[in-house]
Amino acid sequence: MKHYQSLVGALICLAVIQLKAADWPQWRGPFFNGSSDETQLPVQWDRESGPSWSVELPGSSAATPIVIGDKVLITSTDETNQSLLAMCLSRKDGSVLWSHTVGIGLQRDDRSNFASPSPVTDGKQATFFYGNGELVTYDMTGKKLWGFNLEKKWGEFCFQWTFSSSPLLHDGTLYMQVLQRDQPVHGRGFTDKPNESYLVAIDPSTGEVRWKITRPSQARMESLESFTTPMPFTHEGRTEILVLGGDDVTGHDPKTGKELWRWGTWNPTRITHWRLVPSPVAGGGVVLACAPKKDPIYAVRLGGIGQLSDKALAWVSKENRQLSSDVPTPAFAEGDFFILSDVRGALSRVQPDTGEVKWSIELPGRSKYEASPTVAGGHVYLMNFAADVVVIDSQSGEIKSNIPMGSAGDNMTRSSIAAAHGQLFIRTNDHLYCIGQ
Repeated sequence: MKHYQSLVGALICLAVIQLKAADWPQWRGPFFNGSSDETQLPVQWDRESGPSWSVELPGSSAATPIVIGDKVLITSTDETNQSLLAMCLSRKDGSVLWSHTVGIGLQRDDRSNFASPSPVTDGKQATFFYGNGELVTYDMTGKKLWGFNLEKKWGEFCFQWTFSSSPLLHDGTLYMQVLQRDQPVHGRGFTDKPNESYLVAIDPSTGEVRWKITRPSQARMESLESFTTPMPFTHEGRTEILVLGGDDVTGHDPKTGKELWRWGTWNPTRITHWRLVPSPVAGGGVVLACAPKKDPIYAVRLGGIGQLSDKALAWVSKENRQLSSDVPTPAFAEGDFFILSDVRGALSRVQPDTGEVKWSIELPGRSKYEASPTVAGGHVYLMNFAADVVVIDSQSGEIKSNIPMGSAGDNMTRSSIAAAHGQLFIRTNDHLYCIGQ
């Protein structure tokens, strides 16, 4: 009887562990908000003895590792032959299961490269996108299912910098957004007609375009440029795709792309240099829109219809200069927002309905933090340009660890940390580390 009870107890424990073991299938994780239900995650380790495995990567990328089951998907550059790669590694030991060259040529400027967008998967297929327009999907064995180039299909991207926006896979549909200038810049874009911003929905299995809509904007010049990623959210039974850029945040019907609502009063004089990088993040009945260049964060109440006025705002962070973000996308976890200010060097835990700051801490080191925060297992995981990983207690704001993971080549490390299956996946400029057994 004791043996039987012990066996039953062990099976129950195993079932609980399996239920809590989660994948990280998209850039912002399983809930599209930078959080995970993982509980038993590492908090302290060192680069030499801490990883269960590490692999040298062929080139740098700001893309986040994507984890599904026993596979890790990586978008990468190969600096030896100036190519772009789609890679799949084993989660068990980091060995390369398959790797494909997707394109030749790495970048248009020295601030980023074409491999910055993160891949996405539903466990059946894996989609990779690159800043030169290449969009390609493989099955999980590495067989190519379909692919095409957005620039060749709908026109050259019209951005001052290298374009980056990760694909979104939600409820059986693949979404891509291109929010760009309407006039040519640096010789890029149409010269004989306007360059339209658009949102497109694609069948992830076949590549068939289900719908494509134009997203209008009254923004001007660089303020039309957005490097954000569309995000899904369901509020009071209504699911919508949230899109941020061009001086506005909008909600769209996932089935048709129809615009349901729009808010955008934060740039009344139409300043021309308000390009946007942080993606929308929703929780607690609001969606955050982070204005650039040390400007405030705006919390817009969800559930609206049509053109919204400032009455739709739950709060604005004008009185708290710590609450701003030029690059990182905030996380939503444990009922609150975790806002990383790259321009202030601070992390804050914020109540969603009021904007009340529960705690705010100054971050260690001199390197900038641009990778978006990950919240899991009662901790916030951050990484700065030097690839120092900072682990912070999510309840108290106490810094638990500050772990150097970088090497001499790490000066602009921007990949977010993925948490999956009791492990952390940390990408520096030249290595991928798996932390945890």
